Amino acid sequence: MELSYWEHKSWLSNVDYTVIGSGIVGLSCALHLKETFPKAKILILEKGLLPQGASTKNAGFACFGSISEILADLQKHSEAEVLELVTKRFQGIQRLRKLLGDQALKYKETGGHELFMQSDQDLYEKCLESMDSINELVSPVLGPKAFVHNPNTFRFQHIQKQYITNVCEGQIDTGNMMLSLLQKVQESGVLILNGITVKDYQTTGDGVVVRTEAFELKTSKLLMATNGFASKFIGAEVKPARAQVLITEPIPELHIQGTFHLEEGFYYFRDIDNRILLGGGRNLDFKTEETEQFGQTSLVQQRLEQLLSEVILPGKEISIASRWSGIMGVGAQKKPIVKALSNQVYCGVRLGGMGIAIGSMVGKELADLAG
Repeated sequence: MELSYWEHKSWLSNVDYTVIGSGIVGLSCALHLKETFPKAKILILEKGLLPQGASTKNAGFACFGSISEILADLQKHSEAEVLELVTKRFQGIQRLRKLLGDQALKYKETGGHELFMQSDQDLYEKCLESMDSINELVSPVLGPKAFVHNPNTFRFQHIQKQYITNVCEGQIDTGNMMLSLLQKVQESGVLILNGITVKDYQTTGDGVVVRTEAFELKTSKLLMATNGFASKFIGAEVKPARAQVLITEPIPELHIQGTFHLEEGFYYFRDIDNRILLGGGRNLDFKTEETEQFGQTSLVQQRLEQLLSEVILPGKEISIASRWSGIMGVGAQKKPIVKALSNQVYCGVRLGGMGIAIGSMVGKELADLAG
């Protein structure tokens, strides 16, 4: 790209902090840096026209977690680590609500209902047996009765007679959240350049040279908030995980309200604007869905449509309005990676599908680490 003197001077010179990625983590990080260092010049580089990855493509769940998901986490983490994850989720949502306000988030504490297929009898019974112990584990954060029984009031088919509900779960309007966060960051004086892909970087004695497909710049410190796209910078500690989503056309007299999970959180759906938004299914083919490429597969989409027509809205004529995908960052552990890669380079990645809940906290931690 051919840059003028003015362009280089105003946007790309004397940069104190450069953040890669304008998702929840990157924006929260930049905002916290600006609050801490008001005179600092902060630049965000975003490869997409809009924030790429998952921040504008998720289902809009508060992401406190279903009971089967917490049980699955206990297979790979200690009780202390799981409680730490739950705590981070809760504190992250509170931080996001305080930062933007419930009106901007369109936050609704609807509860999160986990459904169990009739074929998942063993998992259902295991969750029932574990409910008291899980409630005790998370009680310091979510209260003594975070998980309760609820009858199948929404008349789903082919499921167990009761849901197990996380009473703290809620809905967020993802688009409104990101519009509000972007506006707040821009009003603070942080610069954002979209359509800029970072190729590589090189540390020097007094900073970092960042090479993009369009230009080269020097920054005092470089902060990576690329989550699912982070593997090229930090290696196999974080892997991309594609999440496929569909949304229906408006459904007259839609009776379903709330957030819902199936199969340890691998499927999830909610109501929005008299529609059903439904996503998940990467557990059908983990290898194919371990990709940085956006798109859909017939395997996953057929399963989503099957759940829609047989379980969620049986007997109703349903039209699909649109389909999309987002790229999450996952790994062997759910704990996010916030660390220094060198004296001038830092990362906050691997949010494990919990970006709404923990993104603002990870962004703050990243800013504090680099500051």
